[in-house]
Amino acid sequence: MTAFLLIWSPKKWPWPELPDIARRVAAGEAVADAWGCGTARGLMPGDRVFVHRVSQEPKGVFASGWVTRAPYEVPDAGSKRGYRLCIDFVYDWLVDAHEHVVVTRDELRAHPFSVQTWDAQMSGTLIKPVAEGALEKLWTARTGRRASAGAARLPNAT
Repeated sequence: MTAFLLIWSPKKWPWPELPDIARRVAAGEAVADAWGCGTARGLMPGDRVFVHRVSQEPKGVFASGWVTRAPYEVPDAGSKRGYRLCIDFVYDWLVDAHEHVVVTRDELRAHPFSVQTWDAQMSGTLIKPVAEGALEKLWTARTGRRASAGAARLPNAT
């Protein structure tokens, strides 16, 4: 399985809808989202994504999901390129990271997580296999959810 890191900085985007979206995901609703992926074009449907909060506490990984649409260009007048790349994905787990995260940044400093650069400046970073396997194992232990790409194929995701 291939997994990628998505970055959320509350300093750049406050995300006031996050508590409501987290409640919907916790209730079992298939919630789809679009997310910028930097310059990464390698994300494909069925790939795993983890969302990491940076720049303000609580820092750490707080969401996971499955890519449903490969990178596509969205017009962006503020970008040097005139566009930004985005992916679509469906959450399989999401907590309100205004309050807490599932895996803290401090935990990610220890081996085997420490082989990965977690504080990336942009989304779309490939998670190294050794860190990915350890993260998926810890994620499953904490959330009770096993990895399943089936969520990426939900036709009625909203």
